[in-house]
Amino acid sequence: QVQLVESGGGLVQAGGSLRLSCAASGRTFSSYTMGWFRQAPGKEREFVAAISWSGGNTYYADSVKGRFTISRDNVKNTVYLQMTSLKPEDPAVYYCAASELYLDSSWPNYDYWGQGTQVTVSS
Repeated sequence: QVQLVESGGGLVQAGGSLRLSCAASGRTFSSYTMGWFRQAPGKEREFVAAISWSGGNTYYADSVKGRFTISRDNVKNTVYLQMTSLKPEDPAVYYCAASELYLDSSWPNYDYWGQGTQVTVSS
């Protein structure tokens, strides 16, 4: 069992940066692929990024590649999403999630979810 709590969302100007954090409880955090997803109003949940259990491998959606960086600290049981060069199409509720599958990008394959944190970008 893993419980996830996101933080770090907020309002930022286009071109700005935000860092999201996701704190996990549970002793097995380091055995899960961790992912970030986002969902804007009226749109489907969208894959953003994933990181392997060791942190050695990452996978990004094309829409964020080169702008977002996912990382994790298995001592602090935390996964991060550093977002830079934010665009008007990035606003959404951002969710972190845990999966037993390797670097999976499909949200139904994630077993545990946080409550989400809102990211708003002003132009």
